[in-house]
Amino acid sequence: MASEAQQPPPLHLAELTAAQFMDIWKHFDADGNGFIEGKELENFFQELERARQGAGMDPSHAAFKEKMKEFMSKFDKNADGRIEMSELAQILPTEENFLLCFREFVRSSAEFMTAWRKYDTDRSGYIESNELKGFLSDLLKKANRNYDDKKLNEYTKTILLMFDLNGDGKLGLSEMARLLPVQENFLLKFEGIRLSVKEFDSLFTFYDKDGNGSIDEQELDALLKDLCDKNRMDVDSTGLGDYKKSIMALSDGGKLYRTELEIVLCRDSML
Repeated sequence: MASEAQQPPPLHLAELTAAQFMDIWKHFDADGNGFIEGKELENFFQELERARQGAGMDPSHAAFKEKMKEFMSKFDKNADGRIEMSELAQILPTEENFLLCFREFVRSSAEFMTAWRKYDTDRSGYIESNELKGFLSDLLKKANRNYDDKKLNEYTKTILLMFDLNGDGKLGLSEMARLLPVQENFLLKFEGIRLSVKEFDSLFTFYDKDGNGSIDEQELDALLKDLCDKNRMDVDSTGLGDYKKSIMALSDGGKLYRTELEIVLCRDSML
């Protein structure tokens, strides 16, 4: 149980503001790794039960474990045993739910990548705060949501606080990807196998047969298959096709240049 000084934010509100949602997230994602998992998850579920039932349950009790299992089967959409931000947005109703509103706007990874390409105008692999404001403004217009400049600034600030894991005032592709629907999220699936610059260079050089600094769709197909096989990733042909389509959304006229692929596959990009 948290001490009086560290009481968790209220989980019983009918509708949370974006800022309250963020307070809750930061409280329970204690290690800041972008997931509520392990002991954090137990604490979160305990507080949620207390808020909903007016009484907590002992986590060591069998009934607690059973209820938590039911809860996870409902909300842990990708069944990875932890709760991520887009899943929490389904659990806690947020004011004008702008997180879910974002997900209506980008229903697939390919749409997300197309939007990313539009707003990452300098191809830096990041969306700066001013680019993010334009991104959110477009999103709210598309979803027919009314907003004023003050609200837009609040949303921009909130998204940065939520997703800017390293606090550099801008969002990297993998940080922004946490907003995507999990079952669609090829970016997070690739997160665990991202390459070093050296590994990426040798891989890209191998597939860029003519050495012109770009690869086409067929070469990307072979590259992704090899990458999945090497890392024993169990991806069916449909999944692989979706990944390829999403990455190709970054391409320029069917050609994928080194910097564009590096954003997706490199863990320590030099961009």
